[in-house]
Amino acid sequence: MSEKYKASEPDSPYFITFTIVEWIHLFDIEEFASIIVESLKYCISYKSLSIYGYCIMPSHVHLIVQSHVNPLGNVIRDLKKYTSTQITDVVKREERYGPQLRIMQYEASKIKRNKFFKVWQDGFHPILLFNNKIFIQKLNYIHKNPVKAGLVRVPEEYYYSSVRNYAGLEAPLEIVVESRELSRV
Repeated sequence: MSEKYKASEPDSPYFITFTIVEWIHLFDIEEFASIIVESLKYCISYKSLSIYGYCIMPSHVHLIVQSHVNPLGNVIRDLKKYTSTQITDVVKREERYGPQLRIMQYEASKIKRNKFFKVWQDGFHPILLFNNKIFIQKLNYIHKNPVKAGLVRVPEEYYYSSVRNYAGLEAPLEIVVESRELSRV
C-alpha cells in the first residue's frame, strides 16, 4: 500500500470511505445498516475511536474518525472483518439475498486467500484532515451525499448521517460534535 493511503498521524482526524464489492446496495436495508451502526458503537466504546462525521450510504460508508489508542488501519481492518462475517451470515441465511451472495462468492474467487465470500472492497482510502477548512469540506460532502444521490430532499431527512447529530435530531450513533465553524449543509 502506498504512503498516500496510510493513516500515519495518530492524533489527527481522517476522512475514510469503505465500499461493498461491486457497489452492492445493502445498507438501505435496516438489518445491514444496523450491523455497521453496532460495530461502530463497539469501536467507540472499546477501541477508542472518535467519530466526528458519518454517512452510511446504500453501498458504502463515509466516516470522519480519529483513533486515539490503536492504529486507525487496525481498527478499520477489524471493523471490516467483523462486519464481513455478520453480513455474510445474514446473506447466507436469507434466500432473498441470493444475488448478493453470488456476487460475494465471485469476488472471493478472484483472490488468492482462502475465502468463500468477499464483502468489502480493499482499502479505506484515508485522507488526513490537516486543517479546519478541509475538515468542514469533507463533513459537508458527507452530509450532502444522500441528497446528491437522490435519496432525500434535505440532508437532515437521511437517518444514517451525522447531519442529524449536528442538527440536534435523533441519530443512530453518538458522535463528537465539533464546534468548528461549520457551514450550513
